Amino acid sequence: MVAPQETHPGSRAGSPPRVYEDAVRSMRAASLRPEVHCEDMPAPQRIAPFAAALSADVTVDEEDLGTGRLILMHDPAGNEAWQGTFRCVCYVRAEVDPELINDPMLADVGWSWLTEALAAHGAAYDCEAGTVTSVTTKGFGQMAEDEGTAQVEIRASWSPLPDEDGVVDMAPHTEAWGELLCTTVGLPPVPEGVTAIPSRRGQRG
Repeated sequence: MVAPQETHPGSRAGSPPRVYEDAVRSMRAASLRPEVHCEDMPAPQRIAPFAAALSADVTVDEEDLGTGRLILMHDPAGNEAWQGTFRCVCYVRAEVDPELINDPMLADVGWSWLTEALAAHGAAYDCEAGTVTSVTTKGFGQMAEDEGTAQVEIRASWSPLPDEDGVVDMAPHTEAWGELLCTTVGLPPVPEGVTAIPSRRGQRG
């Protein structure tokens, strides 16, 4: 479910630290809804010495409703902007009802989907930042009869906080990202008492 660990070319980062390996393992252990289908993706190699990443599509009845990425970066030396040694970066894109694009509260609501998902899964974090962008497409001329489309994109980053033992548990953060994907495409919440199952890498249908 998580891409192989990568390092800066020529960074001499050495072997991945234990705390990073534990974080990646907890990322693999995250439980996602069956509609969320994950695949490995290359992690960025120039931002942090160590990084792991995954991409996902939300698919219902063989139709892709939305897509997203989640990247975990680790710099043992720390990063002033992160105020720590770990950083999560996520991206979510989904088509929405064109009428929603005109809602002036759409951006605020989109951001609340992320923060509420993180809170619901008990993900401890700090230094959050991001944007919510809405885009509409309308045809003209010979394409005037085509239906217009509307999309929402959520880009965000935050610093996952370690527990008292210094362990960064990425499962809650990964599960919150999965919930954000499902909320953005308009899937109803999982009923109370129903547990999501671990998502298999590349699983379809």
